[in-house]
Amino acid sequence: MIVYSASKAEFVEHVKFNQIEKVIEEEVWRRLKRRTPKSEIASWKNSLQYMFNALLDQGIPPSAGVAIEYTIPLTSRRVDFILTGKDASRNDTAIIVELKQWSEAEVTDKDAIVRTFLNGSIREVNHPSYQAWSYSALIEDYNETVREEHISLQPCAYLHNMDSGVAINDSRYHEHTDRAPVFISSDAKKLSDFLRQNIRYGDSDNIMYRIEHGVIKPSKGLADSLASMLRGNREFILLDEQKLVYETALELAEKGRENRKQTFIVKGGPGTGKSVVAINLIVEATNREMLTQFVSKNSAPREVFKARLTGTMRKTHIDNLFRGSGGYTDTETNFFDLLVVDEAHRLNEKSGLYGNLGENQIKELINSARTSVFFIDEDQRVTFSDIGTVDEIRHFARQAGSEVTVLELSSQFRCNGSDGYLAWIDHVLQIRETANTTLDGVDYDFRVYDDPNELRNVIEEKSRRANKARLVAGYCWDWTSRKDPAKFDIELPEHDFRARWNLDKHGPKWLIAEDSISEIGCIHTCQGLELDYVGVIIGDDFVIRDGIAVTNASARSKSDRSVRGYKKRLKEDRESALADADRIIKNTYRTLMTRGMKGCYIYSADAETRQHFRSFVETQITEQKNDVSALQVPYEVVDFESALPYEGFVPLYDLQAAAGEFSELQSPDEDFEWVKLPEHFATRPGQFVAQVVGESMNKRIPNGAWCLFSANPGGTRNGKIVLVQHRAIEDPDNGSCLTVKLYRSEKTMSGDELVNEKVILTPVTSAHGYRDIVIEDDDLHDLRVVGEFIAVLA
Repeated sequence: MIVYSASKAEFVEHVKFNQIEKVIEEEVWRRLKRRTPKSEIASWKNSLQYMFNALLDQGIPPSAGVAIEYTIPLTSRRVDFILTGKDASRNDTAIIVELKQWSEAEVTDKDAIVRTFLNGSIREVNHPSYQAWSYSALIEDYNETVREEHISLQPCAYLHNMDSGVAINDSRYHEHTDRAPVFISSDAKKLSDFLRQNIRYGDSDNIMYRIEHGVIKPSKGLADSLASMLRGNREFILLDEQKLVYETALELAEKGRENRKQTFIVKGGPGTGKSVVAINLIVEATNREMLTQFVSKNSAPREVFKARLTGTMRKTHIDNLFRGSGGYTDTETNFFDLLVVDEAHRLNEKSGLYGNLGENQIKELINSARTSVFFIDEDQRVTFSDIGTVDEIRHFARQAGSEVTVLELSSQFRCNGSDGYLAWIDHVLQIRETANTTLDGVDYDFRVYDDPNELRNVIEEKSRRANKARLVAGYCWDWTSRKDPAKFDIELPEHDFRARWNLDKHGPKWLIAEDSISEIGCIHTCQGLELDYVGVIIGDDFVIRDGIAVTNASARSKSDRSVRGYKKRLKEDRESALADADRIIKNTYRTLMTRGMKGCYIYSADAETRQHFRSFVETQITEQKNDVSALQVPYEVVDFESALPYEGFVPLYDLQAAAGEFSELQSPDEDFEWVKLPEHFATRPGQFVAQVVGESMNKRIPNGAWCLFSANPGGTRNGKIVLVQHRAIEDPDNGSCLTVKLYRSEKTMSGDELVNEKVILTPVTSAHGYRDIVIEDDDLHDLRVVGEFIAVLA
């Protein structure tokens, strides 16, 4: 929809005679039936005077078209100013102009984000060039008329009150300013030149009308781009029940296109792959030319999944597929073919910054789409304002005349394939009584630490391997570093521990940022996302007293909005307020403690609370007080020049350092140290010494033992202990793609040749929790036997 549409000549007359703001105000009332705030009217009057000046250039034809406040379909975003006409080659062209009244801006480290004074305070906002380009990309990706009729879109930004362009044109924004040039106050002539060069002839073909009434359909280019992002991305492969949910959702979406409104509720706990299904759905729906969007309350899941899908932390054109749950208050009924709502338990009643827009987000989402899919886990409601329940979704679906389908994802892909850990956490947090009172038989690494520094150290070590480990905490500490970056937020002076909440510069992408390991996340930056290992610092809002879990919402930070209104509710209905707060606090820690796919390590400042968790762990797993990796080689170690290669000496290898490339085993050079072996060892080329760390082979190789290996052994490996390398392996002891295990293979006839069908790498251990590693099918091609175990040296 367009609020104002005229020729350049008419626009110039309206501004010249001080009528423009009045005309627009009347059109807003006529078309939208809403009153315009005085501040918005003043904004029009100010900015449009500057556009009037730019259009005075006689080279811009009077019959060029002017459109103001064009609302882009699929979104509530509005384009400030559009100039239409034909370029020098008489191609239909529309110039998209983003107008800003900023006088200053500051650079940030975030892609396409600047800092400026807005609405009474300094805020982080999109760079105007990115904003203009994103509008252009959105129109091109979804407007079939623009694509098929070859209407050229030219975005730019005009900051007419800004005197210095240093920050806005900073080199880190070049990717965006190259796509959409930005003009400041002193660039007025350059802006006129830009407009004249792109609009040489008038708009004789109603270009803006064709854009406004164009067929809304996703482009094939967008669909192909999304499909290529999924192709080969193992993170988004569908497994077991995920595939059933995916196919069911697509079947319902096709029914929805036949005017049979559908609501699909998918229940699933942590790690069931709800988000993986959601991403696959928007990709396939786009491929089927459906109008679709991925919706979530929190921005963290949207930003992280965009980055993982595209492989870049930078903003791209697929951003328009992802949207917050508060963006559908004014969407027309059944505008979308499919809306996929992730983390539906986090939906709110009202929308907007002040919670004063719309009626109910569930109702609005169902109204907006022919088919709506809600992925939900009611045990992850973590604020007073979370209203997402299965019953609420059913209620509004029935109200909208929608058919309702419910499925449940029960297979646990997080928590090492076991739902036993989830049941155990429910029991230990006293959310509900379960039969899982210990972790016996559960392949999950749960540890309790007495020192937060030790917890931080082990998480940092885990993160070095794959950047998939982070520290999180209950929101019991104020975010003081937000205003003073030199200050610390979480301080535990008895342990000399200090840390900060995750920084503004990483925003919602904190969990995957390469340099964010030193920061601590909270429920708002990690919910809906997963790691390999999570470290959780429990605050004073959850303690154990005489075996009973005691929660205290008053211990939360005063800036935590999740229990906002708690004190008032205590006065109105104390029992209900305490019960709701208890549920929120326990759900919060349940959610934090289920972010780790392979392990969760915790610390509480309260000794009784730490002991409570320990008492439920069958065998307390603690860090080795003596770091076995630091044990000295028991024999003489010399440099290359002092060694007699393979005449009593063999090279010494660091398996962690060598994990990426083992060609060096063939020709060790002066960079390697050499070990002098006892005389009873007959040394030969290809042998090497390395340390084996971990308990997975403790019946044959003690933890930390230095062992002798023979590189690239020939012949059969069946029944032998070998060092193998494979990209799909993550060794349970060291997290690398290398592992030492007992080798077994199953073979089959392929023609006249006997080939491996499956390789099984078996731990030989008395320790709990280790399982076979099975390599089969196409993965066998990448399996490499690096060395054969010969002997334990010490």
